[in-house]
Amino acid sequence: MGNLEMAFVTPSHLLLMSVAAIWGFAFVAQSAGMDYLGPHSFNAARFLLGALSLVPLWFLMGKKRLPQGKTLLWGGLAAGTIMFGGFSFQQIGLLYTTAGNAGFITGMYIVLVPIAGIFLGQTTNRQVWAGVILAVLGLYSLSIGPDLTIGYGDMLELIGALFWTAHVIIIGWLSRKVDAIGLSITQFLVAAVWATIAAMLYETPSLGDFGAAWMPLLYAGIASSGIACTLQIIAQRRVEPSVTALILSTEAIFAVLGGWMLLGEHFGSKELLGCSLMLAGMLVSQWPSRKREEEAVAQS
Repeated sequence: MGNLEMAFVTPSHLLLMSVAAIWGFAFVAQSAGMDYLGPHSFNAARFLLGALSLVPLWFLMGKKRLPQGKTLLWGGLAAGTIMFGGFSFQQIGLLYTTAGNAGFITGMYIVLVPIAGIFLGQTTNRQVWAGVILAVLGLYSLSIGPDLTIGYGDMLELIGALFWTAHVIIIGWLSRKVDAIGLSITQFLVAAVWATIAAMLYETPSLGDFGAAWMPLLYAGIASSGIACTLQIIAQRRVEPSVTALILSTEAIFAVLGGWMLLGEHFGSKELLGCSLMLAGMLVSQWPSRKREEEAVAQS
């Protein structure tokens, strides 16, 4: 039994935990960056940095890369467009809500993905529905006011979670058909083009603004995009998808910690209850697969 338990704590699991931490604290960087830049300008710069940070890895992969083709081009266009939508709602939402709220509401995609799978002909078990109920109750406690209205920023984050749900589904399909690094670079470049167009239409950034936001941009663009993406790809080769989702769901916790430690955000009892319920919903929705995998290993 001791060896079995140790088997579930591997370097790959620790890498995924690092990814969750990097992504969670990225909400702090995104919020801080908008002290100097508009949301679309910030996203355009971070997407470009994300693409550039992955280019060296793309060359290092060399012959290990999967063949490129029209699937990569059209898949990257679709994934990048959806990514632009998700980050746009997420970034604009941060103007009106806390980094902690944004992290937890964004994490709703972990619950929404299996629900979306129903429309794709996939089955959904009782544990997933239990997770959905917990997550919805948590969202109510976290975001719904006494007059039964949801905060504007939280609503934008929730719409963004719908985009992330679509993004997870399309990436899951594309990852079996195209080179992962090439897909990441392509989607970042596509998202950068869309964000640049939006920035030109709605914002007037200056070079000085980008210079002032250099630290949040480097973190969001290189650490959160390039480094975290690379670590995720390496780790997921040895970790089951359901376990990956469980670990990455802790991103929301790191978002709250980052907001508290670095931005001085405070959560009351109502908000803490909402976060707890949402986290429980995320974990419950993914737990059955992990349990079955452990039982299968134990019986083997």
